[in-house]
Amino acid sequence: MIPSRMNSYLRERLPESAWDKRLKREGDLCFIEFDSTDVDQLARLGIEVDALGPHRVVCMWDSASPLEIGGYLVVDNLAMGKPSMGGIRMLPEVTPAAIHNLARGMTLKNAAAHLPYGGGKSGIVTEHGLSPEQHCEVIRGWAHLLYRYRDIYLPGPDVGTNDADMKTIAIENGIDHGLSKPADMGGNRIDQLGAAAGGTVICLQALLEEMPRLRVLPQFDSLIIPGDVTVLIQGFGAVGAHAARILRDRLPEAKVIGVSDAEGYLYDPEGLPLDELFQRWQKDGVVTRRFFLDQMSAGKVGTLKYSTEPNDLLRESAFCLIPAAPIANYLDIDAASKPAMTVDRMGKWNLIVEGANTYSPDPARKAARARMEQVVFRQRGTLIATDYLVNSGGVIFAAQEKLIKTPDELRIPQEILGNRGAVDGWLKSHAAEFAALAEKRRLAGDKHREDALRRNMRELVDVLLADTDSLPCHAAERISVRRIASKESGRTAADLMESLPTIEAACSLQKAAAKLVEAGSPMVAVVTAQAGITGVLTEWDITRATAQGVPDSTPSAEVMTHDVITCSPEAGILEMVHLLELHRISAMPVVENGAVLGMVSADLLARKSLAKLLQGQME
Repeated sequence: MIPSRMNSYLRERLPESAWDKRLKREGDLCFIEFDSTDVDQLARLGIEVDALGPHRVVCMWDSASPLEIGGYLVVDNLAMGKPSMGGIRMLPEVTPAAIHNLARGMTLKNAAAHLPYGGGKSGIVTEHGLSPEQHCEVIRGWAHLLYRYRDIYLPGPDVGTNDADMKTIAIENGIDHGLSKPADMGGNRIDQLGAAAGGTVICLQALLEEMPRLRVLPQFDSLIIPGDVTVLIQGFGAVGAHAARILRDRLPEAKVIGVSDAEGYLYDPEGLPLDELFQRWQKDGVVTRRFFLDQMSAGKVGTLKYSTEPNDLLRESAFCLIPAAPIANYLDIDAASKPAMTVDRMGKWNLIVEGANTYSPDPARKAARARMEQVVFRQRGTLIATDYLVNSGGVIFAAQEKLIKTPDELRIPQEILGNRGAVDGWLKSHAAEFAALAEKRRLAGDKHREDALRRNMRELVDVLLADTDSLPCHAAERISVRRIASKESGRTAADLMESLPTIEAACSLQKAAAKLVEAGSPMVAVVTAQAGITGVLTEWDITRATAQGVPDSTPSAEVMTHDVITCSPEAGILEMVHLLELHRISAMPVVENGAVLGMVSADLLARKSLAKLLQGQME
């Protein structure tokens, strides 16, 4: 049975036919799949198809689980390479649109990080209050659902999941089927190392060096970089707490003067005691209220201020704000959108380094973001380092587990997969080898993160200086899309083609027309008995034959197009675009040694290859 929360959500949005036609079963596991051609159905789910994707959207569940295990997978774009990478979010309010937003962020983030992998994300719809045993069982069930998509999606942790959950997935599916595993599996444990948090600090350091170049812009003409940079951290959690710790080590002259969490915010212009706050966070998870009460009891309040309203931290001023709470809409000009803070009430900041996921491909959200930046960047002179240029440290570290291959001798034997006790025993017997592998991957992650994020900050300033009409959100998107387009330019017809139905020359016109309709294809290939292509029959050929009164029983060979324009599987995108435009055709077969391999079309290239973007890059 489909989980009740998913069932009510999907039934309200999808017609019954979308379920009946698409439902696929593997035992108790159920899957409903959509791709970028399913524009109407995806729109009902709040997902708008564009030039980047999504490549695939899946609603999936375990029909036999009493825990109602189910949720959504979105593989947004694979232009950078397979598989896509992105975390598993586990919350009651997970929706396909929310997962698509996050997957698009991963597409841009992975491209900005120069990783050879696409962007994806998955979300488990579950209730709060699961016991540890129930949580583990849900992760095990989700691992079984994800296994079907192992070639195009590789999961890591996200809100509601952690490194231990990735170990569970690896125990079920194999050691190479989860990212950010613990060190005893050779993993890079991004939560424990603060990989994403470290990225925010690297970007802050890089921008302290790059920002003086912005003084040629009028809004930055009086910019002063102080020796003791002050910082506010919205969200003292997995990212925010580690960011404070790493900031203390890498930039000791900086002062964190404000932090917030679910219970409120602390502010002290003299600086907060980061060591103590970090230890309290490790122990209790929240710090602000208890720390302030303890200071009051000890008579040590001094200049320290506390409020029970976490969002009011954004009314305080500092050189830099690091949004690190799971709040996408942290700042807006419109109070109706319920942001954490409206622009008219925000403090004065010179720099925002986004450590939280804030990007959305939704046109309305993108427009709202641009309006906010018109005020914050252009009028108030606050540089914004967009989330996916900044917080890719986690996926960079996690990707090392794919980039640095697991040796064959360290892959979990097939016969003990799913047996946690047996796997734990096997891991202990290889502890030294896994420790060495984990350290090798950590060092590689450190270097890749440092290089990629510093390059991103340099390019962000470069783009803003080269195009003074550009906003930070536009500049960031341009950086990532340029890298995706560059990668796309190396793709071939073999990478992009779709299936092309075939018929024999003697096939009647009526049967050929039925095959066209059934396949939803603009043409069918007419082949010989030896599978060699001899012509194509298009929708236009059939329409013309019907208008001329040609009988339905006429062999297809008599009305087909004989002079077929084809391309080889090695043809590049620009070559394919040139052939289609030169011959004024909308589609053509991909052929090798006379054999039909598939088909490419103008529509396909527009959807999958960013052909227009590529042409724009070259003009």
